[in-house]
Amino acid sequence: MFGRPGGTCMEINWIATPFRGDRFEEIWRPVAEAVLDYGAYSYAFLRSSEDPLRFMQLAAFDAREDWERYWYSEEVAEARSTATGYFQIPVVPVWYRIAGTGSLAGVDPVTG
Repeated sequence: MFGRPGGTCMEINWIATPFRGDRFEEIWRPVAEAVLDYGAYSYAFLRSSEDPLRFMQLAAFDAREDWERYWYSEEVAEARSTATGYFQIPVVPVWYRIAGTGSLAGVDPVTG
């Protein structure tokens, strides 16, 4: 389940610098997952199939303060510093109120 209705979801659209998408993905994938250590109950780190320089990071929380603990933590600040030059700036989080979610957990998508 991605989020709970009434919760909050954060989205960041990253654009890697040319010829550096693979390295950005390698650096940022574990950082995106680390959001779970800061109170998120789900996350996604997506890379566009049509434009491999475009990435999307999503995370669902009950409270925006949990995101701020993650984003401003020493761990993530150091990772942003390490990744500098591999992505374009500015990096601007966008917030959403979760209006609904769903999943087919336990259902085989091929056989139903």
